[in-house]
Amino acid sequence: MAYDLEEQEQLASLKAFWSKYGNVLTWVAIIALASYAGYNYWNAHIRAQSTEASGLYDEMLVSVQARDNAKAQRIATDIKTRYTKTAYAEMAAMAAAKTAFDANDLKTAKAQLQWVIDNGDDAFKELARVRLAGVLLDEKAYDAALKQVADVKDVKYAALAADRKGDILAAQNKLPEARTAYLAALAAMDKRDPGRQLVAFKLEAIGGTAPVEAPPAA
Repeated sequence: MAYDLEEQEQLASLKAFWSKYGNVLTWVAIIALASYAGYNYWNAHIRAQSTEASGLYDEMLVSVQARDNAKAQRIATDIKTRYTKTAYAEMAAMAAAKTAFDANDLKTAKAQLQWVIDNGDDAFKELARVRLAGVLLDEKAYDAALKQVADVKDVKYAALAADRKGDILAAQNKLPEARTAYLAALAAMDKRDPGRQLVAFKLEAIGGTAPVEAPPAA
């Protein structure tokens, strides 16, 4: 009998608790389930988008290799519009910029690189700044080009930025400053980087002296 009474008291307490908090708990459960379902849906959506974008990007690379600038630009625009949240959007814009540059379509090349700077992740942004500086150098827009390399903050791209800065300064016939920039590029580059030879050649071409490399350890 005592057991029955205790059980009835627990049941009454449970009913009172549910009466007071039942609606809240139900909504919490619904929200949690909806969030979980939404998370799964979003992941599936992102995977599907990446697959679709990958197919378009492969098609674009065929156009790039064929030097079909018009088609490459159309596909890049399609990828950027439909698959903005995937890495393929940034990759497509970078490839489209290169194709436009090779076709002497500097306006389009600049627009594609600026899109990456405005919309890409940090790594793509830094690389786009260096490449945009190169396009601006071709246009003899030296101040704008120097601003782009000055905006490169990631140390992983310091060598590329310094090398491009040297190119810009050399084009302006500011040879002492250009030599300083090339030396900074060499200092920032890995000793095994094959690009060191080109930077050293440019440095020596404007009267500089590349640092002597220490012999490898025995």
